[in-house]
Amino acid sequence: MQPSLQTDRYSSIHRRRDWRVWWRLTRPHTLTAAFVPVCIGTVLALHETAIHISLFIAMLVASLLIQAATNMFNEYYDYKRGLDSPESVGIGGAIVREGIHPKTVLYLAVALFAVATLIGAYICMNSSWWLALIGSICMAAGYFYTGGPVPIAYTPFGELAAGFFMGLVIILISFFIQTGEVTKTAILIAIPIAILVGAILLANNIRDLDRDKEKGRKTLAILVGRNNAVRILAGMFAVSFIWLTVLAFSHIVSFWTMLVFFSVPKAVAAAKGFIGKTKPIEMMPAMKATAQTNTQFGFLLAVGLLISHWL
Repeated sequence: MQPSLQTDRYSSIHRRRDWRVWWRLTRPHTLTAAFVPVCIGTVLALHETAIHISLFIAMLVASLLIQAATNMFNEYYDYKRGLDSPESVGIGGAIVREGIHPKTVLYLAVALFAVATLIGAYICMNSSWWLALIGSICMAAGYFYTGGPVPIAYTPFGELAAGFFMGLVIILISFFIQTGEVTKTAILIAIPIAILVGAILLANNIRDLDRDKEKGRKTLAILVGRNNAVRILAGMFAVSFIWLTVLAFSHIVSFWTMLVFFSVPKAVAAAKGFIGKTKPIEMMPAMKATAQTNTQFGFLLAVGLLISHWL
């Protein structure tokens, strides 16, 4: 059903709207992509200085708000471009299935950006105003992921953009606001997290490959084909673990960070879960496992860094 035919739908169909509808609108399975980098950057800063809890909380909340707003922009613009329908699998569904008006989703996303901006001002007041520019670029990337004339999500660069901004940049900002500097070690540790954040987007694009292709998207999964995309996903998992192993054996990080290998089974399940699957509903467990790999890897890395600090 096209957006132009939806007017009566919002006024005539009763929808149950409790807090769970609004919670699903944030697409909570993606929020770990904001939570994990902030925690890692902060724990890493603990090796250099005492932690300002208020800055940590502010950075965490701002990152979660930006991620949630990005998801809402995604839902709004995918709907406007006719990409989503009630039969679509895996989307938030607030517009096409819950009957929430598209403008409500858009205005809520803008409101979350506004709150994140206010929190960002507090962070800048206690660190550096250069972060205002960096934060603005991050929010612009969130908007232009699906907004604007040439959305990033419609190109092969979605995974790169997500990994860079929500992985590398967020870790480095979280580290910087605590220490006042960016170190080589912080950059090296941020790289595997950036890769795993990008993996969440790649898994999403593998699931949606056929639908995206019909709608004119040119994602990486479409460009290389489903089988090669699954191989790239498995390679991203492998590189993340190998990268951290090299850092440990180079004595750049403690061997306690090898705790991340407890997340290997989840990564294997994620990669295997896509093999031989063509229907989106069949790939949902693999998508979930991909997000869980990011969460487990990041959490275990943070724990390893914390133990190495205590010892």
